[in-house]
Amino acid sequence: MVIRIAAVGDVHLDEDVVGRFRPALEELPDCADVLLLAGDLTRHGTESEARCVAQEFGDLGVPVITVLGNHDHQCDQVPQVVKVLEDAGITVLEGTGVVLECSGGRLGVAGVKGFGGGFAGRCASDFGEPEMKAFVQTTKDSADSLGAALRGLDCDLLVALTHYSPVPDTLAGEPLEIYPFLGCYQLGQAIDSAPTALALHGHAHHGTERGTTPGGVRVRNVAHPVIKQAYSIFHLGDHLE
Repeated sequence: MVIRIAAVGDVHLDEDVVGRFRPALEELPDCADVLLLAGDLTRHGTESEARCVAQEFGDLGVPVITVLGNHDHQCDQVPQVVKVLEDAGITVLEGTGVVLECSGGRLGVAGVKGFGGGFAGRCASDFGEPEMKAFVQTTKDSADSLGAALRGLDCDLLVALTHYSPVPDTLAGEPLEIYPFLGCYQLGQAIDSAPTALALHGHAHHGTERGTTPGGVRVRNVAHPVIKQAYSIFHLGDHLE
């Protein structure tokens, strides 16, 4: 039983880059069962940029599933962005999940944008000012929704899709000072709370591709500046290739 997953994040589309990925995307039906997008689809989160994403990633012949990233929130047009994407047949996850019937079995994908906060020993805590407590509560709520979505899926193979990183491993190459703004350990705990086979994220443009959660789940940073190709392919089954 093997399920083929294509994945990329941080494509930051606008009118001037429409078409850049399409030639490679046209080949997806021959090499993948699904395409997962790890957020930051746009530059500033406008409805017009979302239409560029829909044009580039719509009608590919395989299901396309995405989470949004921080850039996709910039202009406070999230409802419009989501509608454009969903009208193009792209599934948008935010603390939710979906199960796909693939030739290699049932693939469950749970996704959330995630949030910052940092990692064990160097993280924010819900102490002090209301603003700090609200920051950390956002982190916790996001991770809790991912964990619930993962545990709620009935499938053969389970994948977690986020924008922010669940582990520090895949941030290597980024300045240490900004780690708290690139991910949080709570996402890793959520991923480890279910029988997750693979976790995919973006956001860290100068990071590293490979990492592992404390519970042993493989983590891959698929940000386009990291993988330097239209998408990476993962063969998910008895082992990960």
